[in-house]
Amino acid sequence: GVMMKIGAYQFAATGNIMKNMEAIRRAVSLAAEESVRLLAFPECSLTGYPIRDDRSSSVDFQTLNACFSELQNMSARYGMYLLVGSVTKSNGIYHNSALLFSPDGSEIALYNKRALWGWDINNFSEGIPGGIWAVDEFKIGVRICYEVRFPEYFRELYREKVDFMIVMFNDISETDDIERYGLISAHLQTRAVENVCMVLSVNDVSPYQTAPTAVIDNSGKVIAKLPRDTEGLLTYDYQTAEMPYFVQGRKIISDKLTRQP
Repeated sequence: GVMMKIGAYQFAATGNIMKNMEAIRRAVSLAAEESVRLLAFPECSLTGYPIRDDRSSSVDFQTLNACFSELQNMSARYGMYLLVGSVTKSNGIYHNSALLFSPDGSEIALYNKRALWGWDINNFSEGIPGGIWAVDEFKIGVRICYEVRFPEYFRELYREKVDFMIVMFNDISETDDIERYGLISAHLQTRAVENVCMVLSVNDVSPYQTAPTAVIDNSGKVIAKLPRDTEGLLTYDYQTAEMPYFVQGRKIISDKLTRQP
């Protein structure tokens, strides 16, 4: 099958954009040593998550735009797709966004979080369907944090026949909540199983991590995972492969269930 090395980098994002950028630079140089082609970062990894680290309106967009330019240059220089979480602003409207920087310097691809509740509603406007992008020969689908709780967002990706799904989290707790970590892991495993699709998740780490940075195969098995609460890089050689007989059943039934009436 066709292969691509993918990576996920977990770190403690703060409200300090330049500090976050330092971690991203570290990540990219580490990933470059391992020939990673696509590197994913957590939700709001560039700006910090507004609720914990400040309001959306207090983000320094001048600094942020300079960082976008640098990320674009880094992507080209290292020949690496960079998937970064950030607050974005357009026409006075704020979004919680996933941004994909491409090595060929094409326009930044953007997906804005749709499942908003609580603090998110006070800080962001709801996005529209999307987050499905071509990366080399592959088609990827991206979702953000709370969206993992709702199978419908992932069924959209299934219908579009994505090769694998990426979920960017900023799911952390003030106390060590291992039960929540287990629950979110189970959500990810379920999304992988019901959509017969590999899932890569990436999360913030501090104070306590309540969603994993992991690779889960299309049968829900966790095949790679970083230790909790510490900065680090996860890499995985993604490869297209023949579907075993027992896996095909889920594909056939899912196809039946997702056919438009």
